[in-house]
Amino acid sequence: MLKGKVAVVTGSTSGIGRGIATALATHGADVMLNGFGDGAEIVRVAKDLEERHSVRTGYSPADVSRPAEIRQLIADAQRLLGPVDILVNNAGIQHVAPLEQFAEEHWNAILAINLSAAFHTTKAVLLEMKQRHWGRIINIASTHGLVASAGKAAYVAAKHGLVGLTKVIAIETANDGITCNAICPGWVLTPLVQQQIADRAQGGGMSIEAAQRELLQEKQPMLQFTTPQQIGALAVVLCDDATATVTGAAWPVDGGWTAQ
Repeated sequence: MLKGKVAVVTGSTSGIGRGIATALATHGADVMLNGFGDGAEIVRVAKDLEERHSVRTGYSPADVSRPAEIRQLIADAQRLLGPVDILVNNAGIQHVAPLEQFAEEHWNAILAINLSAAFHTTKAVLLEMKQRHWGRIINIASTHGLVASAGKAAYVAAKHGLVGLTKVIAIETANDGITCNAICPGWVLTPLVQQQIADRAQGGGMSIEAAQRELLQEKQPMLQFTTPQQIGALAVVLCDDATATVTGAAWPVDGGWTAQ
């Protein structure tokens, strides 16, 4: 259903971003990948998407903390694949520390990547979307865009800001054929979270299964991880014409975390 559409997904070389890029390609979208990682693996992922789904791909290593590199990312996507129809702002980083110990460089980096990058990417694609009267912007926020946790000052501030930015974009583009929504995942079983689980198991002298359960039950009534594939499936739904009037919403995918 997305055949002929061009998607840019930031932070799409692993985890949630890769799940979203794969879901969009599965439904026919050409995809511009972005992120860091092993070059050979990224080439393999891109080639696999092309061969499996008969789509075109591109790749940019742009650092989305740098506005100039963001503009180049969008320019490269337009040159390689065509005008951008779908923008998924997924790239993000995390740092945990009490506020009085929170280093300024960590605060600045988290705000730049988790919030400001979405402003810069959206600004770079919005005019063409308006001219074509069609666009889908999806911001990957977090349950921490809706509620807070101790030790995550910058992440919570950035994700709350991203939900707010989503609402403003939705209002400003309400009659331009464009929608903007936020997805707010809880615990997603990504490589980074798997490492957290392994560290917790080792530090607590417990099994991986026990560490998983302990991690989940701290926040979620549902003791089950969301998968990147499930986040990708929701992103596809938000790109469908069936959801053309769904805009400005923050979608919790969190096993009941924010229902409490």
